[in-house]
Amino acid sequence: MSSADRPSGSIDGFSVESVYAELLSRAPENKMEPRMAPMFRAMEVLGEPNKAFPIIHITGTNGKTSTARMIEAGLRAYGLRTGRYTSPHLTSVTERISIDGEPVSDETFVRIWDEIHPYLQIVDAELEAAGEPRLTYFEAVTVLAFAVFADEPVDVAVIEVGLGGITDATNVGDGTVSVVTPISLDHTELLGDDVADIAREKSGIIKEDGFLISAAQPMEAAQVLLEKAHEAGVPFRFEGVEFGVESRVMAVGGQVVTVNGLAGRYEDLQVPLHGAHQAENAAVAVAALEAFIGGGTKELDVELLRTGFLSVTSPGRLEVVRTAPTIVVDAAHNPAGAKATAEALREAFNFTTLVLVVGILAEKDAVGILSELREQLGDLVSGIVLTQSGSPRAIPAEELVQDAVDAGFADEDIQVEPGLDNALEWAVAKAEENNDLSGGVLVVGSITLVAEARTLLGK
Repeated sequence: MSSADRPSGSIDGFSVESVYAELLSRAPENKMEPRMAPMFRAMEVLGEPNKAFPIIHITGTNGKTSTARMIEAGLRAYGLRTGRYTSPHLTSVTERISIDGEPVSDETFVRIWDEIHPYLQIVDAELEAAGEPRLTYFEAVTVLAFAVFADEPVDVAVIEVGLGGITDATNVGDGTVSVVTPISLDHTELLGDDVADIAREKSGIIKEDGFLISAAQPMEAAQVLLEKAHEAGVPFRFEGVEFGVESRVMAVGGQVVTVNGLAGRYEDLQVPLHGAHQAENAAVAVAALEAFIGGGTKELDVELLRTGFLSVTSPGRLEVVRTAPTIVVDAAHNPAGAKATAEALREAFNFTTLVLVVGILAEKDAVGILSELREQLGDLVSGIVLTQSGSPRAIPAEELVQDAVDAGFADEDIQVEPGLDNALEWAVAKAEENNDLSGGVLVVGSITLVAEARTLLGK
């Protein structure tokens, strides 16, 4: 439906869903061969919206979205109008494209889609004439994000890659600052079987005239990033070498962090997120802000930084969605993420017993995820219920049983409930056994599972 076909005043949630349905009719990213030419062609026919604003480009395996949100908060504290592009979404597709920290309005989402749609059809037709698939779901949403940011216009866009870097659709944008969060094994079927291969793919966002800011990395990944920075002739700064977390203290709702940055020392930053990994994400965000605002040599205003970080939220990341008993959801979906989540949960919550609700997508290291949960939380866990989200990629709950056993969970502690509603009901009852008022529930394993749990629990 084009804008001309819509009755006046009809731009609402239903219209957003209509656009979303059209996007979903396109091929998913995991069914595609890597390519970039269609994205550059789309930018060309639209007048290159990818060059209309500076970009802070973020890749990595874990921590991308939280880091993006912290960078965005710092930029906004400086009075800059921001765009943020992250994926996937939890509730509505509009969450992927944010303006000044809030999802793009339904009206703008639909209006810009209607404006760019004829141009996307041109690119689709050219691709089909050449025997290639039309623009994919992620390519089309990425084009929409660039068009929205150019239309607003934003002063700066914080853009998270979808997958990898070199051939990610977002890589039509050239980052003034390229940020690499911790790299570990994930999406190995697409990105490579070791961290060096994965780092090589992700290093594709490092461009000439840019500035590399990297989290602490495994040595082989760091070497790849260094080589790419030298090749591009850009400055580079690594957590643990030029900047990092000096100290962190737990606080109500999060932690207080002191960061040694590139150009200054920033004391008492209140970060309303849990875990050592979020403190490290905060340090990376500080360094990225220093690189963008002052070229890495100008100290930030610590009061502005405190104001910005205090406003940070990261839905679906150790988020409490219910109390009595406490239900926490976390989108960790690889072993490194599961380890960080489990360690942070132990630190931030005083549970005497814990029930796990676990659902994992295909192509993920299910045994690795479950093993980290077992190793880090085993003595707390009184039961684990295996379930599945509505995603067609979800591993059937029954098939996860052997993975759980292989990870070290006892047969008698394992429950199978394919329906998430039944899984949550079982977990709550288990957590409340013996009138334990300090029992908790952790929903973990995939972003789609967390999204559905948040909806079921009224978030």
